[in-house]
Amino acid sequence: MSKSIKNISIASHENQDMDGIQKLGVTLGLLGLFIMTLALFNVSFPNKGLWLAGSIFAIFTGIIVYANRTYLNQPEGIKNNGIWHKDLTNRGSWAWMTGIILTSFYIVLYWYPQYLGLNQDGGKSTGIVGFFDPLSYILNGKPASQWFVYGTLYTIAILGLGYKFILKYRHNKYQLIRTISVMFFQLGFAFLIPEILEKLNPEKAYFTKDLKNMWPLNYYFFNDWNLKGMLEGGNLGLFMLFFGIAMIFIISPILTYFYGKRWYCSWVCGCGGLAETAGDSFRHLSNKTDTVWKIERWMIHSVLVFSFVMTIAVIFTFLSNNPEMSFITKDHFIWGIVAFLLVFTGALYLFKRKDLDKDAVFTMLSLVAIIIISLLINYFSGNQNILFIDSNSLREWYGFAIGAAFSGIVGVGFYPILGNRVWCRFGCPMAAILGLQQRLFSKFRITTNGGQCISCGNCSTYCEMGIDVRSYAQKGENIVRSSCVGCGICAAVCPRGVLKLENDTPAGRINSNEILLGNDVDLMDLINQK
Repeated sequence: MSKSIKNISIASHENQDMDGIQKLGVTLGLLGLFIMTLALFNVSFPNKGLWLAGSIFAIFTGIIVYANRTYLNQPEGIKNNGIWHKDLTNRGSWAWMTGIILTSFYIVLYWYPQYLGLNQDGGKSTGIVGFFDPLSYILNGKPASQWFVYGTLYTIAILGLGYKFILKYRHNKYQLIRTISVMFFQLGFAFLIPEILEKLNPEKAYFTKDLKNMWPLNYYFFNDWNLKGMLEGGNLGLFMLFFGIAMIFIISPILTYFYGKRWYCSWVCGCGGLAETAGDSFRHLSNKTDTVWKIERWMIHSVLVFSFVMTIAVIFTFLSNNPEMSFITKDHFIWGIVAFLLVFTGALYLFKRKDLDKDAVFTMLSLVAIIIISLLINYFSGNQNILFIDSNSLREWYGFAIGAAFSGIVGVGFYPILGNRVWCRFGCPMAAILGLQQRLFSKFRITTNGGQCISCGNCSTYCEMGIDVRSYAQKGENIVRSSCVGCGICAAVCPRGVLKLENDTPAGRINSNEILLGNDVDLMDLINQK
């Protein structure tokens, strides 16, 4: 009979080691990635279709085996044991190595696709791009591109690691629903439907067919090549154009009013879907300091202004060069933009300025004034480049700095170092717009019961958006932050049920709790005011 004493402490390093079945799952997943790596280095496979299917099957099987063993042999409930002890999840050497590999992949993907095997002269591709040809021919009838490879790997990551996420949070219905939702939208709307539509309309010029990827996240929606493709794309192209505009000005504001920005950022968006599934293990790495919060606000709104100015420029250039393709002229467009900015900012200042910080009000009014003055000077001077800036150069710089470097390289490559929502926090213009709508015009809030809070800090630790949730919970104050994506993890990890995601009337959402501390309030006076 063994006299050894088993250490049952959850803080023990002994209990963080993988068992044989978990190691088998990891091995299978790595085997699938190894096959793709061989293809990357131009290893010739006799039947690419079978090898591709085998590699994808091995990745999925490995994830399923590992996730089942990790979570199904334990009681329901979130297990974050050992995350600060593991090298990968605590910015150790494995984390840096993973970050470097992801960053390198994005750099090659965006700027050096020939190293992935893409033949840029139109010939047959080799490497990992050629390896994906069989699947590409099935779905869209064309050879694979680097973007097809990326979209496939992106979808595999969300589906596979989404399954792992579901097992981890299986006790929470909200987490199950929203995870299944992002898996569904990624597989169907972002991957399969656009590829199948491309196969059904091979004679049409290419234009974006992802129904859920709207401006300004889809920053090239109003680019001339995309507008021409939609205008010349028959009924499908016109549908995509009008549906995209409706998403921006009608559908999105209505859904945000009822559900907050979570309807998009946590239930639909592909960037958010990857962050929630593949990036779940790194959510605790987000910085919660006030300094970073201020940097976040300046950065994300600066990107939004950059996106807005760039879009105005490319639409103006399109209308100038293609007047026969639109029922509005560039003059109509200029005056429409000026009228929209005046009405929008005027209404916002009159009715909602008390809900905005002073720096936000000053910045908003200053930027709008600068843009309107520049537009009018540009219009009366007769300059063809709106805001005196060449639209092509502006578009290229935006695509380089924001569309590629920020959203891809930093946004995903820095998961293991800065947390899983770097792009969503600091750079996504879609998040900035939805955040403004959520704070000022939405029913959504996270309510708190301060009397039940034990200040354990779980909510703040696992908030991927860098919100110090505990500071709100301790005061019993509603959480209404522009950055909150309504993922609900703070409520899921709370051991006391202090936090609750709610949709109620917009009135009284912000700083609505009148009792912060019992000694601060005259209770009889409070009752008489009711």
